[in-house]
Amino acid sequence: MAQRRRLESFVLRAMGIVASLIVLSAIVAIGHARQGSQSGSGGAGALGVKLDSDDIGGVVTSSKGPEAGVWVIAETHDLPVRFIKIVVTDDRGRYLIPELPKATYSVWVRGYGLVDSPKVMAEPGKQLNLTATLAPDDASAAKYYPAVYWYSMLKIPAKEEFGKNPGISAKMTQTEWLNDMKNNGCVGCHQLGQLSTRTIEPQLGHFSNSEQAWARRVQSGQAAQFMIGQLTEMGTLSIKNLADWTDRIAKGELPQAKPQRPEGLERNIVVTLRDWMDEKHYLHDLIASDKRYPTVNGYGPLYGSPEYSSDNIPILDPVKNTATSFHAPVRDPDMPLSLGPGHIAALKPLMPSAYWGDEAIWSQRINNHNSMIGRDGRLWLAAAVRGPNNPDFCKASSDIPSGKLFPLDKNMREIAVYNPKTGDYQFIDTCFGTHHVQFGFDANDTLWASGGGPVVGWLNTKMWDATHDAAKSQGWTAMILDTNGNGKRDDYVEPNQPVDPTKDKRIVASFYAVMPSPTDGSVWGASRGNPGAVVRIAPGSHPPETALAELYNVPLPGFGVRGGDIDSKGVVWVSLASGHLGSFDRSKCKGPLNGPKATGDHCPEGWSFYKYPGPGFEGLGDNSAESSYYTWVDQHNILGLGNDVPMSTGNLNDGLIAYANGRMVVLRVPYPLGFYAKGFDGRIDDAQAGWKGRGLWAANGDRVPWLIEGGKGTKPLAAHFQLRPDPLAK
Repeated sequence: MAQRRRLESFVLRAMGIVASLIVLSAIVAIGHARQGSQSGSGGAGALGVKLDSDDIGGVVTSSKGPEAGVWVIAETHDLPVRFIKIVVTDDRGRYLIPELPKATYSVWVRGYGLVDSPKVMAEPGKQLNLTATLAPDDASAAKYYPAVYWYSMLKIPAKEEFGKNPGISAKMTQTEWLNDMKNNGCVGCHQLGQLSTRTIEPQLGHFSNSEQAWARRVQSGQAAQFMIGQLTEMGTLSIKNLADWTDRIAKGELPQAKPQRPEGLERNIVVTLRDWMDEKHYLHDLIASDKRYPTVNGYGPLYGSPEYSSDNIPILDPVKNTATSFHAPVRDPDMPLSLGPGHIAALKPLMPSAYWGDEAIWSQRINNHNSMIGRDGRLWLAAAVRGPNNPDFCKASSDIPSGKLFPLDKNMREIAVYNPKTGDYQFIDTCFGTHHVQFGFDANDTLWASGGGPVVGWLNTKMWDATHDAAKSQGWTAMILDTNGNGKRDDYVEPNQPVDPTKDKRIVASFYAVMPSPTDGSVWGASRGNPGAVVRIAPGSHPPETALAELYNVPLPGFGVRGGDIDSKGVVWVSLASGHLGSFDRSKCKGPLNGPKATGDHCPEGWSFYKYPGPGFEGLGDNSAESSYYTWVDQHNILGLGNDVPMSTGNLNDGLIAYANGRMVVLRVPYPLGFYAKGFDGRIDDAQAGWKGRGLWAANGDRVPWLIEGGKGTKPLAAHFQLRPDPLAK
């Protein structure tokens, strides 16, 4: 019996030792996870994450287990430019950050329902398991929500208030109000809803109430007159509602909706960010390749468009990770600055900025809004080359056909062309204004331009290269509807005159976006406004006198056209203030496309609408507060979602939004919060390199880059979006 008791005691002690060892092993494993354990290089890591020498990968867990659909961010300042690469975890919490330049990185986890995990230092080739930090409360979690969730809290006046409320301009409608508060107004320059705009900067001073604070805020800087003018035209309720919005947030009110974590294809996205330019100047846009031939300039430099901010064109080398610039000249050394009257930026701040005081940080002449790369790699810029007065060949005394038919006295921006190989910069004196430029699909490599106001202009680049004769190489046309229905252009009535069934009719539907069609030689334009429209130009045999226009207004529920693009089948896609991606397919029109009734409202059946992601404003039914600035069509499957996939700037969704296979796919930039693009481009660097040899490029284009996460000192960013076949692909 005693021997049996001794045996039982020995067994129990042995079992205790084994249990202790098991517990100790578990504690060690948890400790390694919490510390971000690094073990081994190459081979199979935890849960099958295989690493190469330029990868960082591992597993993300929290107290709840593996964390799926969260971002892992790697950032370094060791390279000539700040470099950030971001990936998403798979359904088992695994991640792999591929192709990292040799450097030391800070690595951490960010995700919805979390707060940022501690940053861990790591180098490529090492496995790194990370522990996510659960948000202690809803307020902490909401700090990481995209701007659209916060901006949707803004109150929008009900329909019945318009025409009755003295705080609203008498003739304004609800759709006009939304158009002004969204992509054709406030969100046309800034991302509203991120931390910097949903709070009031203490540097502005002390005010008795938030209305006074907002009135002072919009008087800051060199765009103050534009901001004040727009809000004043809306009525006093515009400022009251903005003040109410920030007051409620200051008191702790949170968005009613919560964002979903990335799912499906969204977990395959790789985002690479590099900063360039400087902390005081903003970028409107960037260009990477020729839209028609997206292998042009493969692995080559990116070129930024600094618009009102600077004459220095930033250049980013994504292979060497270096940022340089060239100073773009103007033809006339005494040309005045492209600021002040006629522009939406002033020579001097109206009131001091909370960030830069009285300093006039914008000082430029070229006002480069947009550029295109041609098939030979040259950069064609919508840029001013002289003062606003046109030369004589543009005016009534002109000898060129376009000038004789429709003389032009002034414009604010022309065309220039830069050859990166030689450094040659040529001035092309156009009579028509330019804003966006796009190459056509013809033998002359015609460069079409928006920004001409009552006309649409073009440059025969082949002739320019042969002659350097600006007058001979350009042309423009008025926009004439064939309202008499005879199929040709005749005498016309003016825009303010009624339709005459015996004549045609001229319209003013200024092109904002310009879209040469790949199918039939026509050129389309997006005409901003409420409701806005798309316009088709059929050039004919001698465009200055044969071009005919067609006008297609946006029907409800859509309204508020901004930027747009065309697919390879001739379908036009546009960003709308209604919170939709809109498409117009001319082939669906049932009635006559010309004649006395073909004046804009004759083909509602050609329109389709697709609601953007994100919550909507209360009281407006099913809507999205998303305020997309521009839409671009991936005609060549550059990203990997398919041919002809329309994609929009998700200006309140911190990234880009693609519409593929019947659903919206969000390509989000979770860090720094506040990413806001005004356009983007696609490029195939190497068609044989799979996903690694292709992707989309976009610039953070907010007019005030210091409002992004990081604050004053933050530089504009260039973002490279790539789509892997799965979240662990190399």
